[in-house]
Amino acid sequence: MEKVRLDKWLWSVRIFKSRSIATKLCKAGKIKVNGKNAKPSTLVAVNDKLEVLKNGIRLQIMVDALISKRVGAPIARECYQDVTPEEEKNKFNAKFLRAYRNEIRDKGLGRPTKKEGRDISEFKKGKDWDSFFESLNDDEFEEDMF
Repeated sequence: MEKVRLDKWLWSVRIFKSRSIATKLCKAGKIKVNGKNAKPSTLVAVNDKLEVLKNGIRLQIMVDALISKRVGAPIARECYQDVTPEEEKNKFNAKFLRAYRNEIRDKGLGRPTKKEGRDISEFKKGKDWDSFFESLNDDEFEEDMF
């Protein structure tokens, strides 16, 4: 196999969940092959460099092997190299990984009340620490101190 359709290859190596999503992004100009916008029918060869704009992050991928059928994740991972610059990976960490940090509540507490939800929203928006802690009752901290 010398060449494979771009949309089919992106789907088969699990970059996208479905082939139709890969096709739509190709048509929207979110995918480039060797620096040029690509159609879904563009043929991909080994050593081609792909740029994929996915969730606001520009992934850069080098094609190592061609496959036309969807395979398991470990096999799919061997078909390409991720050459995404470190700054884009940091953008991913900032956008997704840090956004969900400290989102776990202790077991048995249930959902936050409206007031707790507002406090959490204010905290996430980056308001200063003093105003956040002024909104809490001092009684809540006395139990932790002793």
